[in-house]
Amino acid sequence: MSAMSPFRPAPRRLRQLAVSVPLSLALLGGGLPASAEDVTSPADSAQDARQGTDLPLDELRTFAEVFERIKRTYVDQVDDRTLLKNAMRGMLEGLDPHSAYLDQEDWQDLRENTDGEFGGIGIEVGTGDDGQLTVIAPIDDTPAARAGLQPRDVILKIDNTPLDGLSMSESVKLMRGEAGSRIRLLILSEGADMPREVVLERAIIKSSSVSQRLLDPGYGYLRISQFQSATGDEAHTALARLREDNEGEPLKGLVLDLRNNPGGLLSAAVEISDLFLSSGRIVYTEGRLPDSELSFSAKPDTPAGDTPLVVLINGGTASAAEIVSGALQDQHRAIIMGTDSFGKGSVQTVMPLGNGDGLKLTTALYFTPSGRSIQAEGIRPDVEVVRGRLERDTRRDFSVREADLDGRLDNANAASESASSKAPDSPVVAESDYQLGEALNLLKGMNVLGRSAALKATVPTSDE
Repeated sequence: MSAMSPFRPAPRRLRQLAVSVPLSLALLGGGLPASAEDVTSPADSAQDARQGTDLPLDELRTFAEVFERIKRTYVDQVDDRTLLKNAMRGMLEGLDPHSAYLDQEDWQDLRENTDGEFGGIGIEVGTGDDGQLTVIAPIDDTPAARAGLQPRDVILKIDNTPLDGLSMSESVKLMRGEAGSRIRLLILSEGADMPREVVLERAIIKSSSVSQRLLDPGYGYLRISQFQSATGDEAHTALARLREDNEGEPLKGLVLDLRNNPGGLLSAAVEISDLFLSSGRIVYTEGRLPDSELSFSAKPDTPAGDTPLVVLINGGTASAAEIVSGALQDQHRAIIMGTDSFGKGSVQTVMPLGNGDGLKLTTALYFTPSGRSIQAEGIRPDVEVVRGRLERDTRRDFSVREADLDGRLDNANAASESASSKAPDSPVVAESDYQLGEALNLLKGMNVLGRSAALKATVPTSDE
């Protein structure tokens, strides 16, 4: 299968914390040697050693010794299957931060993330000032909205489980489940003296990864939070809605917000890039196997036309979001603004195993049209703008990026935010989001100066 294939495995997002979801979700076969003919014999060991295919017997003996000592002396009894599965997990986790062993629950989480569908109650949640799980907003036409849950409601219990001490990801996991199943929440509403119990029936929730609005007359804002299977179609619809909101007139400029976008599907990244590009390469990949070497180019149809474009990125912009940023930057189609991106330039392939589990394995690196590898380097903005609030010096930033992760791959080159009406005027935009305000100002300047002159003034040449 092609690495462009959407994720549709028979078994059922590995939950993302500091890293992005995989770019490529192709299903490849794999297994153990089929017969004794595939087993190395002592007579072949010298030749196989030169080829790097012989098994290290000393390390295998040590593995067996460690296995036996755990079995005999560990404080609790552990079954063989658990020990072997933990060994396989460790084998993958030792490769790089993005390779992993996926059990069937992990398969389901991964599919939910890439498809944007899951069984749940339909609320966005966050952590309040006191650390309690708090409702940010119920999603329209979902069990949570129909039950009357409101922003600032605090969730104290899920079924019989108190949430004190649980992480947000653990709490979210408790709320998800099969459509039709029931869930009891203990809710404390703002201003209420006593909590109340709410019983909900889970349903299929569809999450959107794209939102849009007008910043000023003629100037649009397109936010992509992650790259799912439907992201391309959603963005195409969002562009059409922006034009409708602009009284049917073409936009004078557009801000594409990819800040804190952890990535997602490679196919979605290509589709988003193709909305703004009419020709040329978007991205290509290189790996050890021929099937991992892919190249994607833009098609002539360009829904966004030549609308002036500013792309916002930051340290949370990773993976597929970096593919889009890099393609638009290399093709001189957009001005990239913000701070350095995360720097995840590797492709993960999901491979099913015979027991119903799977592997998420790094199989290739991706490169921008000009041949840049983003791995552990990231995308550097053409215009550096930090958030207009109290922050650390960006040169002494303590945020985590790909280059800071243990076991990360080195850079190959170094080695050789739904539709709404008009939003506040630009001064208010700048007050609430300094980077967005600066992007809007730049777009207005591009219309005054002319796009080519603005690009020349802001984008450094290769000699600089």
